[in-house]
Amino acid sequence: MKVLKEYDMDNISIATIGSHSALQILGAAKKHGFKTIVLCKRGYETIYRKFKIADRIIVLENYREMLNEKIQNLLIRENAIIIPHGSFISYLGYEGIKKIKPPIFGNREIFKIEMDRKLEREFLNKAGLRLPKELEPEEINTLCIVKFPGAKGGKGYFLVKSYEEFKQKIKEQKLDISKITIQKYIIGVNVYFSYFYSPLQEELEFYGVDRRYETNVDSIGRIPARYQDVNPSYVVVGNIPILLRESLLKEVIEMGENVVKISKEEFPPGIIGPFCLECIIDEDMNIYTFEISVRIVAGTNVFITGSPYYYVLFGRNVNMGERITMEIKQAIEKNKLERIIT
Repeated sequence: MKVLKEYDMDNISIATIGSHSALQILGAAKKHGFKTIVLCKRGYETIYRKFKIADRIIVLENYREMLNEKIQNLLIRENAIIIPHGSFISYLGYEGIKKIKPPIFGNREIFKIEMDRKLEREFLNKAGLRLPKELEPEEINTLCIVKFPGAKGGKGYFLVKSYEEFKQKIKEQKLDISKITIQKYIIGVNVYFSYFYSPLQEELEFYGVDRRYETNVDSIGRIPARYQDVNPSYVVVGNIPILLRESLLKEVIEMGENVVKISKEEFPPGIIGPFCLECIIDEDMNIYTFEISVRIVAGTNVFITGSPYYYVLFGRNVNMGERITMEIKQAIEKNKLERIIT
């Protein structure tokens, strides 16, 4: 807030890491007349030159350089508001994000739940969401999925059906089991519900639905059954849009509202802007939530020309990057930036 008070409100810049959803974020900011800054690893600057959406490109050897005083002071001089996404979580972590001096759009305190699965589960439980059953390693007696913390796009996840199989895989891959999560595998459709909470309007908006396209689990079905001796992996390579059957929208919207309510109690001032509930819908239409992302997710990129639900809400094509920009622009006009940044 101290930094924000020194900003020139007529010359605000929008900055983000060159990864994940940067094209969407910076494209929208530029459309609305903001100066744009991208911080990217050496070699990747060609992407942002090609798409002509960055007024300034800051090349880093690694993303942790973003925490250097020189880089942070440069962003402050540019009156930059930083838009966080999954790469911030993955490369900087919660402790790194806390050290960023320029203002961040969103509630940086709540990012800790993406790094701590126990804290995340407690949070989702308090929101009253249906969660997959969790097991200890020695309790594995059915198909389970083993997960690791952090926003790494499913990297390292694996399936097991017994404690013996679990021990074997841990030994073979030399894995650290101190922070793993073991969940009962639920057969159903993976869906990712994206929302936006506006502190200025004090209203939750439902943005859209996508599913992840993962290698190699999504390609196993192309192999004849007799050759399917493959260990599935869950590394995300892209996303696919989904239009949800309308009868499910009531429950999905209520889930989002419950999350916002609990976030205000547990991490005041609560969620600011975009968030995503990562879920599975089984054959009985039960919705299980297995993760939450408390910032823009890459799945929103499938609606870069505009979400169909937002088309109904706004009467025009609006993507999540633009919705973030709209909120910042309105906050500047109403002198309420402190409501949407931390």
